[in-house]
Amino acid sequence: MKITGNEGGPIDRDQAIKWTANYRSSGRGKTNCHLFGGETVQQLLDQEGCVAMRIYYALDDNGQQQLLLVGTDAEGNDLTEGLILDLSSPCPPDCSVNSSELAG
Repeated sequence: MKITGNEGGPIDRDQAIKWTANYRSSGRGKTNCHLFGGETVQQLLDQEGCVAMRIYYALDDNGQQQLLLVGTDAEGNDLTEGLILDLSSPCPPDCSVNSSELAG
């Protein structure tokens, strides 16, 4: 698979609100979202050969839902020898201060 760095794209605000509400009502998890700092994500993207990132679902040793961010090269290979991000701030408890419609 060839990765261009243009994968993904915007979705409509109403659709985003509906999809996050669908997730919360599904009972699949207690965590609504994870916050990663811009500087940290930029470090991941600035790795040599990185053109994109994959976000993996994971469960930590306590059974808590986590997200792992891994850089990806143009050939679609994960850069697992480089920086792998976790240690995000989960919501709850660290939710949007303006009661984001996406977090419910």
